[in-house]
Amino acid sequence: MAEIRLTNTLTRTKEVFTPIDPKNVRMYVCGPTVYDRAHLGNARPVVVFDVLYRLLRHVHGAEHVTYVRNFTDVDDKINARAARDGRDIRAITDETIGWYHEDMDALGTLRPDVEPRATEHIGQMIAMIEGLVAAGHAYEAEGHVLFAVESYAGYGRLSGRSVEDMIAGARVEVAPYKRNPMDFVLWKPSDEGLPGWESPWGRGRPGWHIECSAMAKELLGESFDIHGGGNDLMFPHHENEIAQSCCAAPGAEFARVWLHNELLQVEGKKTSKSLGNVFTVRDLLDRGVPGEVIRFVFLGTHYRKPMDWTERKAGEAEAVLRKWRGMVSGVEAGAVPEAVLAAVADDLNTAGAVAEMHRLAAEGDVAGLKAAGAFLGLLTEEIGAWAEGPAVDLSGLEAELAAAREAAMASKDFSRVDEMKAALVAAGVEVRMSKAGVELIPGPGFDPAKLEGVSE
Repeated sequence: MAEIRLTNTLTRTKEVFTPIDPKNVRMYVCGPTVYDRAHLGNARPVVVFDVLYRLLRHVHGAEHVTYVRNFTDVDDKINARAARDGRDIRAITDETIGWYHEDMDALGTLRPDVEPRATEHIGQMIAMIEGLVAAGHAYEAEGHVLFAVESYAGYGRLSGRSVEDMIAGARVEVAPYKRNPMDFVLWKPSDEGLPGWESPWGRGRPGWHIECSAMAKELLGESFDIHGGGNDLMFPHHENEIAQSCCAAPGAEFARVWLHNELLQVEGKKTSKSLGNVFTVRDLLDRGVPGEVIRFVFLGTHYRKPMDWTERKAGEAEAVLRKWRGMVSGVEAGAVPEAVLAAVADDLNTAGAVAEMHRLAAEGDVAGLKAAGAFLGLLTEEIGAWAEGPAVDLSGLEAELAAAREAAMASKDFSRVDEMKAALVAAGVEVRMSKAGVELIPGPGFDPAKLEGVSE
């Protein structure tokens, strides 16, 4: 059995993964708030934990692994969208969940074993809150129920910050009914225009943090193996989950191992609406970027490093995948190569696994290449329709452009070179010229039909 090593955020060390029960390996990952399409950054943890899910199933057996990822379907953003559009909340959440499934399926990700909706577990949330109030870890104030952060000595351990540092560095809601600025809402009142459920504290709805604690306990138990999500969830969401879960079940571990992926950048810059570089998975798919290409670009960066999405990477990924798909067509997959398995088992080193795939391709080990791809969710039939048909050979155009460039260097007339470059770019081809020569790479939205007329 392969030894899996994972970097545990809680201990800040890479540890040998030893499940609580090897016959019942359990993982919980925070899912989306369903009010709109998933942004590209939202997709990164989906792919990261899909790889971990595949690894766990490979090592322990699919029947011995349970993967839970929730849908938050009660939230102020959803309420605002319903009010803005004049639509029923359930209609919006059902539609958005459908979109989410379509988009994540396109990336070749496996659906989790269980995908609970928060609204289906309100009773469990109320019961957990009642227990916290009874134990002195929570209190009621002006129709709200709040968790008393000072009642849990381990608060801040996950993020490695003191309460004082967290107050200084976080956007803390100022409210007169709070005993401590860091106390967070477990339950809040709802007026007649908002979703609400009857509770011991009146009609209301849950705070965000209690949702995951209640659903994880219900579906995986008071102690389970792995909890994951993006770095942006470490504080306050995961910090709050730990506090309320450990106080609700003294002596239990809640999650033994915590994994967090780094965030996404676009063309070297942090994503922000002001920069106009925030886009959805569907935006890319509609532009003709295959889901498999998106997945391949993601796998090229270790999950604990910031991932930079670039048009160049997408073009290179498409070219590589076309080549590999041509190589493995009609080939029966062999066993997963040991080097590929070892790379992924070493803290999900997908970049190392992709490097091994390049080696397999170079050595002509097509059975191993196909097996490695399937293990990583690549080169499968389910997401391969985009690559059907013969790949376009650009070598002739490369040679023609190189010759035109050489002639232009002598004549100082670059009009033909500029004309060819413009036509290639219009067809979705990236043109690279250097001392080493000319290289043409099909990019996102590449249209072979537009190549007609480029050559003389």
